[in-house]
Amino acid sequence: MLRAILVLLLTFLAVSVAAARPRQINPIPFSHEPCSVLDGGPCTPSYCSVLEEGPCIPEIDYPYGQNLQLTIESVPSEADRAKYQRPDHDLNTIGDLFAALRSCWSPPSDNSRAGMQMSVRFSFNKSGGLIGPPRLTYATAGVPADTRTTYLNAINASLNACLPLKFTSGLGGALAGRPIAIRYVDNRELAK
Repeated sequence: MLRAILVLLLTFLAVSVAAARPRQINPIPFSHEPCSVLDGGPCTPSYCSVLEEGPCIPEIDYPYGQNLQLTIESVPSEADRAKYQRPDHDLNTIGDLFAALRSCWSPPSDNSRAGMQMSVRFSFNKSGGLIGPPRLTYATAGVPADTRTTYLNAINASLNACLPLKFTSGLGGALAGRPIAIRYVDNRELAK
């Protein structure tokens, strides 16, 4: 009986010492702090075990969300020019896919408008082709219908000129059917 009380007392002492020591948290790589099973509040999405010492390992915020979003400018900034170069190998990463899509874009030369923005949404199949035509989701307000049609035709022509994209089997399987949203921004200085 005395031994059981001693074991409970030592266990309680070990838990209170572990809870009292300061935790070192590095908030830079994550947008939320890691948490421990001994914390009072709910944890952010993470995984942990009561048998592990220290804080839980939080879920990593990846730079790409569930729906893949990309902005393509007609004239990229100097810092972004490298992102507009088409890769010379099979597309293996999301970054390679985005670079290939950026390199395909050629804005319309006639009936164009400075500051025009248009967004489309579409999906790829495993072999790098489109699943249906791109769906228009946004166009700059107050733009005439013929200008919107011109830009949508330019988007379709640019995508069709690049297709089919050459995916590696891993990327093709991961991307198949996932929605990709692209916002095209015509930031050229156009003459009046």
